[in-house]
This record gives sequence, structure tokens and C-alpha cells, in this order.
Amino acid sequence: MNRIEAGSFLTLHYRLSGPDGEALVNTFDEGPATLSLGTGELSPAIETRLIGLEEGTRTSFQLAPGEAFGDRNEDLLQRVKMSLMRELSDPDEEYNVGDVVQFPTPDGQGSYAGRIQEVGEDWLLFDFNHPLAGQPVSFEVQVIGVL
Repeated sequence: MNRIEAGSFLTLHYRLSGPDGEALVNTFDEGPATLSLGTGELSPAIETRLIGLEEGTRTSFQLAPGEAFGDRNEDLLQRVKMSLMRELSDPDEEYNVGDVVQFPTPDGQGSYAGRIQEVGEDWLLFDFNHPLAGQPVSFEVQVIGVL
């Protein structure tokens, strides 16, 4: 049986659940995922737990608060002026608390997301932390194939 190593190409089913037990990602109900370790598709803490597992293994593990997606960073709460938002998107867009907005990276090659925490008169307060930052998570995995 093949074991998972750093850089392995994997086919697997997995379920990632937040602290309330609700599945945020669940491939058991659909086709399996395929990914390569070390490419950022899973958090480094989850990848570390996968290393050494054999094909056919089905297991679950818990990650402590902040272990999977880091601790919350208050510096990642940022106010963005509505004038900038109007430049970046539809000028008539309406924003509400809880909305997730995609922003382009400075090089224009990617994007990152922020969740609106507050709506001011001429600004929006965004939280750019990962939604599970500072939270415990559960990860269940069934390893189907390892290359």
C-alpha cells in the first residue's frame, strides 16, 4: 500500500467541519477530491496530519483553535471607503453585514475575500481573516489513492 508523503498526489474523500459540527466541505456526498500536498489546497496543519496515512485509511482528527487556519488577527480588520468600492465594482452595488466581497490582488493575478462586519456612512469594515481562524475544526478523511 502506498503511504502519503510530502508532495504526494491524492484522491480522497474528506469532510471539514467547524466548531458547531456543520460540514463546510464534504466530498463524501459527491465525487472524491484530487489534490497535491504542498500546493496550498489544504492547510499545512491538515497536510501534516495526512502524511504517513496509507491508501484505504479512513480516520478523523481534531485541530485545536487556530491550528488549521491560524489565530484571528485584529490587523486584518480594515475599513474600506465606499468611494474605492464603487471604483472596484458596480457603483450601484448594495452592501450588507455578512456579505463576502472578492478583491483583486495588487498584481491582478488572483483575488482574496473579506467579509463585511459593519456598514458605515461612507465606509465598510471588512474582516480579511479566514472564517475559521481561531476556531477548532474537525477533519475526516478516506484515502482512496496515493501517487
